[in-house]
Amino acid sequence: MDKVQPKIAVEYGKNTTIVTLTEERILDESEVQALSDSLMPLVEEADGINLVIDFGNVKFLTSAVLGLLIRVSKKVYESGGQLKLCGINPKIFEIFRITRLDRVFDIYDDKLQATQSTDPA
Repeated sequence: MDKVQPKIAVEYGKNTTIVTLTEERILDESEVQALSDSLMPLVEEADGINLVIDFGNVKFLTSAVLGLLIRVSKKVYESGGQLKLCGINPKIFEIFRITRLDRVFDIYDDKLQATQSTDPA
């Protein structure tokens, strides 16, 4: 069986690494694992990473993605970094709200707001 390649785009800004999820659906276990295989090395290789994950293209996701975000968040904060989420579809945001993850994650409307929030004062 072919290994699933996640469809993400990574941009490196002055103070921030921006990961844009380009898939509309992240539903299969193999897709979540491929996403994990892409995100975790980014976090583990850069101490104090300021990471923005842009969900602007995502319309559907499985709860396993929420678990992955929690693991990514833990790694980011352990290394002294920051994690910001942005562009979350209103239906998906409702899941964050119901699970109270909207209180755990810093969530912004768009990539610009999220990026600006990581800039040192």
